[in-house]
Amino acid sequence: MVPRRARIDRLVAWSPVLLLGGLAALTYWLDAQVASSAPRNNGASRHDPDLYIENFSAVSFDAGGRVLQSLAAKRAQHYPDDDSVDLVLPSLTLTDPGKPRLAVNADEGTVSGNREIVTLRGNVRAMRDAAAPKAPGDGSAIGPATFTTDMLRVIPKRSRAETDRPVTIEEPRGIIRGVGMILDNEAHTIKLKSAVSGTLQPAKLPK
Repeated sequence: MVPRRARIDRLVAWSPVLLLGGLAALTYWLDAQVASSAPRNNGASRHDPDLYIENFSAVSFDAGGRVLQSLAAKRAQHYPDDDSVDLVLPSLTLTDPGKPRLAVNADEGTVSGNREIVTLRGNVRAMRDAAAPKAPGDGSAIGPATFTTDMLRVIPKRSRAETDRPVTIEEPRGIIRGVGMILDNEAHTIKLKSAVSGTLQPAKLPK
């Protein structure tokens, strides 16, 4: 048999290890109890960014390799709660074949989680190129135009842009202002909703 003094000495030598082991087990048990009774506050349910990209640029192509849309920004920041993306100094360009080129710049913007809508805010400036008529003599030719407002929602797949804010349209014939606008780039139409004013020179008829 081991002498009683030797057993006491061994117990004293192992006591720090036993104490640390007991504390570790207690800590684990307490952590498990807290985790089971309340969700962890890891930010998954908040509108917090999980990643960002500096000098962001993205381009989409059609089946023939032609550029349909391009989006660039000084900074792009993704949010996991709704899959949206915030943009700093965004630049969006739509170059769908058969439609006037539309380029939009702004101070900031947001791409929706489903990637269907780009909302641009702050010093929004959109430039639409001139376009030939869809068919000879149908009167659908349009000239270049510049649009300025403080908010513009762009739906790239529908080649459509709209706002409910004051907007100014400048084109070779003059300037027109209004509140609320729908720009249908496919149909070659611009609709101002209210408070329309401005001056436009009559279009010159060909000689």
